[in-house]
Amino acid sequence: MTTTLNITAAVTLKTQPGQVFKYSVLVAGVAGTINDCASTGTAAASNAVAPTPAVIGTYDISSFSFGTGITVTPGAGQTIAVAWQ
Repeated sequence: MTTTLNITAAVTLKTQPGQVFKYSVLVAGVAGTINDCASTGTAAASNAVAPTPAVIGTYDISSFSFGTGITVTPGAGQTIAVAWQ
């Protein structure tokens, strides 16, 4: 398992199938998303798997597998941490 901390801008963590175990909103801001896609340019509402809520908290989505890739798109002002593989 890998943990990526302090995500403040859109980033692709993995360009092939994978899994996100948990993610944390460390700094609140506008809601963002975690998407099942292989690039930041293809992140869209149609491949959004989980919202990154506009409040601080930790969220478990370990029951979902990402089939294409893992892209995190924080909302404006958000800081996110993600545990994935």
